[in-house]
Amino acid sequence: MTDRPDIVLILADDLGYSDLGCYGGEIETPNLDALARDGVRMTHFTTTARCSPSRASLLTGLHPHQTGIGVLNGDDGPGGYPGSLNDRCLTLAEVLGAAGYATCMSGKWHLAHSMDEPSHAWPTRRGFQRFYGTPGGGGNYFAPFRLTRGEEDVSKEARTDPDFYYTDAITDAAVDFVRTTPQDRSLFCYVAYTAPHFPLQARESDIRRCAGRYRDGWDVVRARRVATMRGLGILPEHVAPSPRDPEVPAWEDVEHPEWEQRRMEVYAAQVECMDRGIGRIVESLRASGRLENTLLVFLSDNGGCAEEFPVGLGSEYAARGFKAVPAATSDGREIYVGSRPDRMPGGEDVYMMYGRGWANVSNTPFRMFKRWAHEGGIADPFIAHWPRGLGERAGEIVHTPHYLPDFMPTVLEVTGASYPESFPGRSPLPLEGHGMLGSWRGTPDPGERCQFYEHIGNAAVRRGRWKLVREYPGDWELYDLDADPVEGADLAADHPDLVRELAFAWAEWSHRCGVVPRERILELARWGIAARV
Repeated sequence: MTDRPDIVLILADDLGYSDLGCYGGEIETPNLDALARDGVRMTHFTTTARCSPSRASLLTGLHPHQTGIGVLNGDDGPGGYPGSLNDRCLTLAEVLGAAGYATCMSGKWHLAHSMDEPSHAWPTRRGFQRFYGTPGGGGNYFAPFRLTRGEEDVSKEARTDPDFYYTDAITDAAVDFVRTTPQDRSLFCYVAYTAPHFPLQARESDIRRCAGRYRDGWDVVRARRVATMRGLGILPEHVAPSPRDPEVPAWEDVEHPEWEQRRMEVYAAQVECMDRGIGRIVESLRASGRLENTLLVFLSDNGGCAEEFPVGLGSEYAARGFKAVPAATSDGREIYVGSRPDRMPGGEDVYMMYGRGWANVSNTPFRMFKRWAHEGGIADPFIAHWPRGLGERAGEIVHTPHYLPDFMPTVLEVTGASYPESFPGRSPLPLEGHGMLGSWRGTPDPGERCQFYEHIGNAAVRRGRWKLVREYPGDWELYDLDADPVEGADLAADHPDLVRELAFAWAEWSHRCGVVPRERILELARWGIAARV
């Protein structure tokens, strides 16, 4: 057994800040709760506001715009983002692979414009020696589009297996990698679940376990989460949660409460299935004697998602080439798309989201959602478990602010791997983040720095207690996150000099890191060039 720690990175998709039990949620996540109890939790870890750019930043230690992925994996060129990892970034798999690690990825990639044919930006060509999953984003849990092993399309395996469920298949591949990697070789395993990203699809047996849990409605569930978060030390006692989202009705005014309950029951079932899979991964590490010296990190790619698809556009989306919404089920049945109270979600024949009301619950105590740079879009549950390196810190809650570019430097510090100044045929950009190991171990904060964010024009910069944020195309807002972490009281008018200072810092950063102005992306879209806006 090598002395170098193994690295297991587990990423959830569209999971909200308070969905886990160890962050205040009522969803049953005993395996993640156990990792939190024996590890550390972070209360101020933030991501990019959407999946592809978050994944790019997480794996490269750069800002997503520097990697070629500023919006999603659509090609917005010329003049916009190419939608694929470029040659100026190195993935963690490339860096650790060069240091002798065995590398594997299982799950959702979503970092290459080409999802049908292998390209330079596929995981197999960015350092992952094994790959099982989907090159694209979310989709059918029972028969995902372009299920791939290595670079071979194995979608037929899912379509012909009546028991196939993507979350379990992702787990199976990760467990197999841990089990079969030689004991004398360190491993890096990246597990990218699609759960609980839409569509709401889960096994009926899992849904039944959540039946009735949400009959009291989102107002009551949100209030319960706030109380639990205070008891856990996640939310300070003096902080009041944001009000219910203004577009969400009071629960007593909901027209179809049984249908709304079912939506959240399915969502919870998806999360609980993922948690069981994580438990299996942990057991495989324990059985192989690796767990004691494994840094296992769990996080989500962004906040809860309030998006809804229009009703009845399944075939139209498929005709546009948007393959996440299939034209029919794997056995040829019609798919019902959108928020239809006449259809209960859960099965393959319904393509539905859980809606703004439940997303507001997922993001408790914050406001806003995925796509926005306000805390509801970027605040993230983050668990780090490493018995050999953090054992004395078991159960600690870390309040130091960190964000995605900090992950790569942390892993390099933990493993002793070096980040190369040059790479065959490429000139990698220097890393942008700061390591988190000192924060996890309770050493003093080295001082204030700026953390920067941008997605589809929504933007933010945080320095210490102050956060400057805007919803495109609106004006800058200023918040004191120590006193007001839910961003309820805009102080921009009270501190105009600070607004100008932080706005200037953000402008300098955006120019240096290649942020394409939102106006330019929209212009490309009008010309019919931008693939996704």
